[in-house]
Amino acid sequence: MRILIVLACGLVMGCGSGSPFDYDKVSGKLTYEDGSPIPGGGLRLRFIAQDAPQVENAFPRPAFANVDAQGEFAGVTSHKFGDGLIPGKHKVAIEKEGLPDARPPVPKEYLSINTTPLVVDTEDSPFHIKVPKPKGKP
Repeated sequence: MRILIVLACGLVMGCGSGSPFDYDKVSGKLTYEDGSPIPGGGLRLRFIAQDAPQVENAFPRPAFANVDAQGEFAGVTSHKFGDGLIPGKHKVAIEKEGLPDARPPVPKEYLSINTTPLVVDTEDSPFHIKVPKPKGKP
């Protein structure tokens, strides 16, 4: 009886069933508008799908990618490491470790998914995401 209960619970909860979405592997580069790298390191990109379809009562998860010292990123992760983004357009916000106490390396509107003007389309990968330098930066 216990075995049947465990099996039934596994079926109901999905038990590692995977994502119902298809993904496109993407990569790219994040720089200032003049092409110079953004200093400081510790940057991460957050991608939120726009007009994402609901599949099997599920919506796609936000995706993340770490940005290296040269501004490059790969291994964009939505469901499993490096799976990429669901096809289509995504808003992009820039996150920085320790941000509450640190001065952001980009204008503040780029830090929130609600205010960022950045949008990428998976058809345009590899991306070159360019942002203006914040006021007061040389």
